[in-house]
Amino acid sequence: MGEQPDLPRLADAAVEPRLARLDAVLGQLEQTPGRTAELALEAVEILTDVYGEALARVTDLAADSAGALDRLTDDELLRHLLLLHRIHPDPLEGRVARAIDDLRPQLRAQGAEIALVGVQDEVARISLSASSCGGGAAALGDLVREQVLTFAPELSAVEVAAPAPAPALIPVAALWQRPDRTERAPASEVGRAAGPLALGGTA
Repeated sequence: MGEQPDLPRLADAAVEPRLARLDAVLGQLEQTPGRTAELALEAVEILTDVYGEALARVTDLAADSAGALDRLTDDELLRHLLLLHRIHPDPLEGRVARAIDDLRPQLRAQGAEIALVGVQDEVARISLSASSCGGGAAALGDLVREQVLTFAPELSAVEVAAPAPAPALIPVAALWQRPDRTERAPASEVGRAAGPLALGGTA
């Protein structure tokens, strides 16, 4: 096979303004009356469908090569297009977990910890513990939601909450009380019942 031509590539920073301009132009077309605007929007829709089918075929061809598939999904632009056309090969929960893994170093640098609780019925539940309060914690929650929805736009909701508090420890003395007794046992009785447990010795 001959060598592929060395065509110039757009950097991610150069792609973003083009996508923003495309959104603006499409918004203007939607507001423009007349058959010409309708035909232009129809042409864009058909072109999008064709490119989506082409991407799906590329993904199918790369499915036998884990390395090639990883390179496709690691590319930011391709990942967004695969998600847009709902042909991303990774399962939903896997993409949510990846979004959290990518965020974890940034959050730890701000004194926060994050964990995936689970994904069910198109709702991702995430545990986020932050040392900051008020607006700082809210901003981190918004950051998490934005990141997760970038990787999993089909989610209907992203619930971010503080982790559940650890259960309170039961006093040792309470372990020796009978449920049918309302008065606390005398300290001497607890000590005799606890025996080695209270003293750390052996029987």
